[in-house]
Amino acid sequence: MLTRKQFIASTAAVAATTALPAARAAAKKKFKLAWTVYVGWMPWPWAADTGIVKKWADKYGIEIDVVEVADYSTSINQYTAGGFDALTITNMDTLAVPAVGGIDSTSIITGDYSNGNDAVILKGKTKFADIKGQKVNIVQYSVSQYLLARGLQKHGMTERDVRLVNTSDADMAAAYLTPAVTAVVTWNPIVQQIMQNKTAHEVFTSAQIPGEILDLCIVRTDVLKAHPEFAKALAGAWYETLGIMLSDTAAGKAARTAMAKLSGTDLAGFDAQVKTTHLFAKPATAASFTRSAKLIETMQYVRKFLFANGLMGQGAPSPDVVGISFPNGKILGNPKNVKFRYTSEFMQMAATKTL
Repeated sequence: MLTRKQFIASTAAVAATTALPAARAAAKKKFKLAWTVYVGWMPWPWAADTGIVKKWADKYGIEIDVVEVADYSTSINQYTAGGFDALTITNMDTLAVPAVGGIDSTSIITGDYSNGNDAVILKGKTKFADIKGQKVNIVQYSVSQYLLARGLQKHGMTERDVRLVNTSDADMAAAYLTPAVTAVVTWNPIVQQIMQNKTAHEVFTSAQIPGEILDLCIVRTDVLKAHPEFAKALAGAWYETLGIMLSDTAAGKAARTAMAKLSGTDLAGFDAQVKTTHLFAKPATAASFTRSAKLIETMQYVRKFLFANGLMGQGAPSPDVVGISFPNGKILGNPKNVKFRYTSEFMQMAATKTL
């Protein structure tokens, strides 16, 4: 099951953590990347298993451990507490947890965006407007709630027009089968499972907000500054792997089959999830997107959503408390408290083959 969506509502436990001491960061030669099961992150364990990560690490004289963490929220907490140097994470969760918790992170790879993996589903109704007045089963404070908020916004409504029922992702498909549940917001493969019911109708999906639910690879900024070779190795391994995985070849099929098995599905199920995931296959495209005005617009939506839901820190007076910087020098929020940085540097190096 996709675990990347399980958002952490409370950052109190990690807010007091501090960045790796500069001396420790400078002395490092061995690094750890944490990943959790999600279609857009399965290239990492496959690249580790096949030696691609080691090949790129060897090029820069370092070691990289690619470590699976069973629970997405745990991976974020462990990264924020200093247990990992790099992490697979969404854009929203990067801002809400490590950034709000005071940990300065840099997104070095814009990997993909959800392009239909997330959906609002109504039972027996075919229009989004029919959601008004309904109870909506949802994993609260997740990207599902962000998707719902954007759908409501686009249809002239707010969350006051519905009643949210917090429901575990593990229980969502079963809950849909009960008479009391008439509206759900969830993600693949749960969406695929629910949509097998003739009563189910997708009325809004992440394909209608392209480029907003992003999956990233972030690195602790102090580690990145001390060891840019770590980011270079990660970028090199990532794009070599995507080149194989997405190719229409026997090698590509074999790679996707292995990734499917690692994520608990089969090739058909994995390929179906790939189709609703916009993977930035070419580093030049990923770099261009990261430099675009679209990304700044998206992060405006994200930070306003987090603030409206009380997730920008206890007592935060506005969404400006944490700064977010972009490759063009633009900063959203407090320029004296930048804790979330986007860079296109390493994706551009991959594009120009200068890694």
